[in-house]
Amino acid sequence: MPTARDSLLDAALSALAEHPWAAIRMVDVAATAGVSRQTLYNEFGSKEGIARALARREADHFLAGTERALSAAQHGGADAGDCFAAATAWMLHTARRNPLVRATLTGCRGDTLPAAAVITVPAQRRLRARQDDQPLTSGEIIAGIRALAVLTLEAGFPKLDPADISWACECAVRLALSYVVAPAATDEEACLQVARLVRGLLTRGW
Repeated sequence: MPTARDSLLDAALSALAEHPWAAIRMVDVAATAGVSRQTLYNEFGSKEGIARALARREADHFLAGTERALSAAQHGGADAGDCFAAATAWMLHTARRNPLVRATLTGCRGDTLPAAAVITVPAQRRLRARQDDQPLTSGEIIAGIRALAVLTLEAGFPKLDPADISWACECAVRLALSYVVAPAATDEEACLQVARLVRGLLTRGW
């Protein structure tokens, strides 16, 4: 059974799919979640607080999904290129359907999303409320994906040079995310190009 916190975040995300953030009332979010407005404010402090927590949760889900895509491909016998293709497919699909993830990746939120959900200040310079409620910057997302990819490829392809893996992951992550900003003709084409890049950079280890 979801906690009151999860129910409130789900309700806020659902409301955001239908209305601009400025038009969303916290009393309606609380009612949809089945809790009191006071419970919402006890949990998040303010409307901006729930925006930050929602952005952080969606970013964490995005990273967890990226890890699953990499791991599933690697365990399924895919080569390093196809592992990244699987992760790229997940990234593009998620960024397209989730405006908070897209805004975090691109730094562009438009007028419909909460300003508190998109930040550029490095983690060490932010005010510390709940650490798990602090949104991630695009740089932190990139670093997270890169770290997950490096771990997956090092574990799955021990004959590859770790330095080559690190460099390939850096380049591949940035290429994959560039397709969020400027989409290819199809997601399949984007995935193919990312896989081709990874294979080219790791040729020496095959």
